[in-house]
Amino acid sequence: MGMLIAFYYAYEVDVFANEGSISVHQATIELDEALLLGALVSFSLLVFGVRQYFGQKREMAARIAAEQQARELAYQDGLTGLPNRRQYEEALRAAVAAPPRAGASHGVFLLDLNGFKQVNDIHGHGVGDEVLTVVGHRLRSVMRNGDMVARFGGDEFAILATHLSDPEAATNLALRVIDALDTPISASGAIHRIGVGIGIALVPTDAKTNDEALRKADVALYRAKGERRSALRFFEPGMDIRVQERASMERALREAMDAGRIETLYQPNVNLRTHKIIGFEAAPHWIDPERGSVPLGRFIAIAEDVGLIHPLAERVLRQACEAAKTWPSHIKLSVDIYPSQLRDRLLAARTLRILADTGIAPERLEMEITESALVADMENAQNVLGALRNAGVRISLDNFGTGYSSLYHLRNFKLDKIKIDRSFIHAIASENASAGIVSALVGLGQGLGLTIAADGIEGIEQESSLITSGCVEGQGALFSAPICGTDTLRLFASENTTSLRLLGRK
Repeated sequence: MGMLIAFYYAYEVDVFANEGSISVHQATIELDEALLLGALVSFSLLVFGVRQYFGQKREMAARIAAEQQARELAYQDGLTGLPNRRQYEEALRAAVAAPPRAGASHGVFLLDLNGFKQVNDIHGHGVGDEVLTVVGHRLRSVMRNGDMVARFGGDEFAILATHLSDPEAATNLALRVIDALDTPISASGAIHRIGVGIGIALVPTDAKTNDEALRKADVALYRAKGERRSALRFFEPGMDIRVQERASMERALREAMDAGRIETLYQPNVNLRTHKIIGFEAAPHWIDPERGSVPLGRFIAIAEDVGLIHPLAERVLRQACEAAKTWPSHIKLSVDIYPSQLRDRLLAARTLRILADTGIAPERLEMEITESALVADMENAQNVLGALRNAGVRISLDNFGTGYSSLYHLRNFKLDKIKIDRSFIHAIASENASAGIVSALVGLGQGLGLTIAADGIEGIEQESSLITSGCVEGQGALFSAPICGTDTLRLFASENTTSLRLLGRK
């Protein structure tokens, strides 16, 4: 550009401006002028070259910085500054390729925080991010030189500890992590208690590849999380078998639900003094072609873990309401509310819609919730149970006496009924302590104006002790095993003590 300007300037001054009034000789560019033009052109080229050089240098520096930033984003967690999954897996791949010395091992630790979801739900994700940052700092502070701590995402972290001398060294590291997170975390003016579950797999003892090490550490983590407190678990071969069995049962449960093979059965609830049926408790019953009758607690736990509990519970309620339409109008229906259902804000609306669809009055329905579920999620429990009770549905506290609830909970949740746990009923006729506890629980319930029921009555002696203590209602094998909907109608045709007990003893 400078060279063009120089040429233009020369011609503009010497030639173009005086065109028509100068001679041919004057119109010719002389030597001094040519030298001047050459100097101007050379200077312009020099300036242009220098500018290009520094421009390219700045562009190269910016490109290197951008590549460095992209590399950091690809290998580093943006929130905590820790390595991310990608960097961890590359480091693990290098560790697997370089086996430890004889007798030593590399440790793969997978961590999952306990109680972090409540921090996000109650205080928001901003506070949750603060807590995660503190967790990252604390984890780094307990690492040995050369160990890697990474964040995989959410509240999931991982540690790679190479050349551990023995499993005890891995245990010591995990215990240091648990201790580091045991101190409450202060964030945004609130105190948060965070625990951790740790699953550990050792290379090459447990695994010889990346994927195998991570999978087995995850299996061990699942067992640690089952403790519902800070805990560590090493991978054991038996865990793999149980995980595979559970996965198989999950598939079978999905297939059974899709095929409509989950049946609803009904356990009669009777008045202990008159032996008249006053209601039925409905529950799902699953008979698998390969496994036979699957215990309720086992498949309900799987259904809750994988999100099947909502359609399963809704199906049971709808089937039970259809059956209740065939019963006398004074007969009550009770169904369970499972812990994970309390997080469904539309549960009350769904329940009332089913009642309206089937023509069952809300006053005929009784929803049962366990003490542990009530206390574990009090806020959601209060919202859901309050909405149901306001609509006329009765609320019953199941497994009462197992030690989770208190007088405050009984008063605050406005219950209608308590069911004494079967563990006390089994020993009521043979142990004075159990009889005394049952009598105290009955007195407590009566003092609060609640209906008292007993679960798991199997013998006449148990029934007599309950009547003496003042218990009003009961259910159990003494009266009837769970029966299908069709058989409930047969009970009304022969509703007396003998027929109920004979049916229970078959």
